[in-house]
Amino acid sequence: MSPDVKAFFDEATNTVTYVVRDPGGRKCAIIDSVLDFDYASGRTDTRSADAVIAHVEAEGLEVDWLLETHVHADHLSAAPYLQQRLGGKIGIGERITVVQDVFGKVFNAGTEFQRDGSQFDRLFREGDSFMIGQLRGDVLHTPGHTPACLTYVIGDAAFVGDTIFQPDYGTARCDFPGGSAETLWDSMQKILALPDETRIFTCHDYKAPGREHYAWESTVGEQKARNVHVAGKTREEFVAMREARDAQLGMPKLILPSLQVNMRAGRMPPAEDNGTVYLKVPVNLL
Repeated sequence: MSPDVKAFFDEATNTVTYVVRDPGGRKCAIIDSVLDFDYASGRTDTRSADAVIAHVEAEGLEVDWLLETHVHADHLSAAPYLQQRLGGKIGIGERITVVQDVFGKVFNAGTEFQRDGSQFDRLFREGDSFMIGQLRGDVLHTPGHTPACLTYVIGDAAFVGDTIFQPDYGTARCDFPGGSAETLWDSMQKILALPDETRIFTCHDYKAPGREHYAWESTVGEQKARNVHVAGKTREEFVAMREARDAQLGMPKLILPSLQVNMRAGRMPPAEDNGTVYLKVPVNLL
């Protein structure tokens, strides 16, 4: 089956959110939602999520799933807000526990922060499946960018998160804690083993040099033939390129607030004794 896919692009974070619909009914899933956040003022806004809600309501859709491809380091998830408004279960990879353990320590989250993934409704592992109405989704564990990265293969569409970008832009960085260029290469081989006509939907686009418009859809065949980091490369060549490139990259501008919120399934840390929620900035640690 071929799901109906509606994309919402947030230019502030270069993130693509998808509403994936069973073409034979009204059930849908929302993948990689965005909660707007202004770092300078510390204020959140729901305009990106509200655009998704407006679409879901206008189409008369029912949300089965709120899916995360991984713990994002470049935007905050709006999953709890969407769940409150639309329903659905929040799902992520079972290796979220590894990410929670690492960053629970980074942010000194304390014993009240559970590191067992219990903030999420469903923890997926390799080979799991789920349903969106009559449409089946299958789970591939595709780590490398982070330990918990998943690819959701829904009908003829694969939602790959930050594993692969558009063919003219390449692949994701692997220098976050638990990342690995070797592992990312192996994960990409899983994705590229899907049928050539499989549609690939990426979580981000940054417009490669010379390209005028944002884009987020390709196919497995196009990725194998034209991905600038993968096509014609050996595993060793890819790893050397990726590690050298990553060494030159700065940290994403929203990494500190994003990780604190997203490791909690999109929820803020508990309010302190004055009733105010705070996000921490560890100094000289990352």
